[in-house]
Amino acid sequence: MDYSDIIEFHGHECPGLAIGYRMACAGMAALDSIRSEDEEVIAIVENDACGADALQCVTGCTFGKGNLFFHDHGKQVYTLYSRTTRKGVRIVFHRKGAPEGISEDRAAFAKWILSAPEESIITITEVIISEPEPARIMKSQPCSLCGEQVMESRLEWVNGNPLCIPCSAKKKNG
Repeated sequence: MDYSDIIEFHGHECPGLAIGYRMACAGMAALDSIRSEDEEVIAIVENDACGADALQCVTGCTFGKGNLFFHDHGKQVYTLYSRTTRKGVRIVFHRKGAPEGISEDRAAFAKWILSAPEESIITITEVIISEPEPARIMKSQPCSLCGEQVMESRLEWVNGNPLCIPCSAKKKNG
């Protein structure tokens, strides 16, 4: 996928998108993998910033397919894993080679990220992870309070009634 396609998907160009693009491309190259059509590649993102959109486009990992996982650590770190080869890599954005003050100019910083030598912005290490279960398709049923459909695994049973998480919290809190 071309970087311009990723900008179009995300809605604007920014340093975060450039970071995610470089990290995802580097990770996929390290795995010697192609874009995931189903669940062949798994991605774990440690932030929910702009770069996660680039990662989705490059890797094909999405929440909807069940092969994108979010660990809210606030780090510019991705872990990619190939179910095919059983190989995993952790990609860290470090920007150690960034020119002084460049991050103050967002456009210049994004341009620099896209052209900088990989080793001056990214560290990649092989990792071993516990392979997540493939995504499961679950039945849904209505919440007995609001009537909205809820995945069975997310229902909470209160006094014998199936409740969605928000309705269950309302019941518990009064």
